[in-house]
Amino acid sequence: MSKLLINGHWVDGESVQVLKDKYHEKEYGQMAVASVQQVIEAVDGALKGFESNQLSPYDRYQILMQASRLTKERIHILSELMKNEAGFTMPDAENEVRRCVQTLELSAEAAKHLNGELIPMEVASGMKNRIGYTIRMPRGVICAITPFNSPLNTVAHKVGPALAGGNAVILKPSEITPLTSVELFKILIEAGLPSSLLALVNGSGETIGRQLLLDQRIAYYAFTGSTRVGLEIQKAAGLRGLQLELGSIASTIVCHDADIDMAIPKIINAGFRKAGQVCTSVQKLLVDRRISATLIPKLIAAAKAAKAGDPSDRATIIGPIISHAHAMRAMSFVKEAIESGAQLLSGGTCVGNVMEPTILINVKDDMRVYCEEIFAPVISILEFDHIDEAVMRANDSPFGLAVGLFTSNLSTAFQTARRLRFGGIHINEASSARADVMPFGGVKNSGFGREGPAYATREMTEERLITIAY
Repeated sequence: MSKLLINGHWVDGESVQVLKDKYHEKEYGQMAVASVQQVIEAVDGALKGFESNQLSPYDRYQILMQASRLTKERIHILSELMKNEAGFTMPDAENEVRRCVQTLELSAEAAKHLNGELIPMEVASGMKNRIGYTIRMPRGVICAITPFNSPLNTVAHKVGPALAGGNAVILKPSEITPLTSVELFKILIEAGLPSSLLALVNGSGETIGRQLLLDQRIAYYAFTGSTRVGLEIQKAAGLRGLQLELGSIASTIVCHDADIDMAIPKIINAGFRKAGQVCTSVQKLLVDRRISATLIPKLIAAAKAAKAGDPSDRATIIGPIISHAHAMRAMSFVKEAIESGAQLLSGGTCVGNVMEPTILINVKDDMRVYCEEIFAPVISILEFDHIDEAVMRANDSPFGLAVGLFTSNLSTAFQTARRLRFGGIHINEASSARADVMPFGGVKNSGFGREGPAYATREMTEERLITIAY
């Protein structure tokens, strides 16, 4: 059974919640659920840990590098855990671990290279014999609230940079996938991090999350989740720091001059890996009508070849959706679209929590598969006659996290990239293309702030100016 980490000690919660795997729905573990009082005590402990923290940047570098090495050694343990918790296929789970290893390495490097800048004071009138420079200082207690669809690497993307910047961290992972976070925190402590700099509390957002927002001692919130909850966090945080990675309806555009055989595997991977439960999964596929007769049959064939089923089977590409309710929600989107005139090209069925990779065409703008985030292995094809129409349809969303664009024309690539209003525009990649070193975040209702350890570490520290007259 998992425990809570409070005041540097692993303790029992107020209650226990049984955890079931996402494919067989059999019990695999239990989660300790925190009380409101325990959340208060967790913040107490994290604040005391921060105030007594004497780790140098090099100390933090060494600890995070050792944590990276330990994570790599435990790939099989962590992968098996995520298979049960999140329903990940083994390839998806192993990739999550490998990415976490790199995220911790990058966080270590961020700790070692965090610095300010020299200010050219004497270029201003009356500033002779004066110098100025900035330094980066930790904010204090960072609160990380993380989702179920990346229970290891998204946690690392928040915890790693927070620690690299010299902060203490209190984490509330998704109550659906809490045990992976426990293992990561054990690794950090084993790597040499004082346990007083970490706190872990489990429970629902309505109680545990709300208490974390009420506590004014928390200096900064890093959240990945829905736009609805992000708005609540922004309202409660007030003038405190925020990094919000929120909802998305990701598009990928395929121009008439694209390399179709290069594009299709990337689109299939981006649309269906992790059962489509990625904020940048291809939901709207915009295809130039001139190549649709060639691309669509190849896409359908690739989708039908993608095996859906038991995540323990290494041949499985698409595992279960996180819950039966989430699966039924996605199926209702598809059913509604078909009843309103959309055509089903493949998939459209669900056994248990496993949904077959689904492709639709003739989708209208008012259908939920078009205008709401589906978070399932469903791609809607939208044909266009001119790139202006594709840009309009991609931008026609309250969200703006990521978009893909396939073309062999450099002019089209550069000009279109400037017109697409997204946090990330990926040329000759699908919308979910990501390297952990890059800045990652959205615009519009997809939030603000950036993940990527070097960028997040700066956001999780304060810039202070020092001037000296002589």
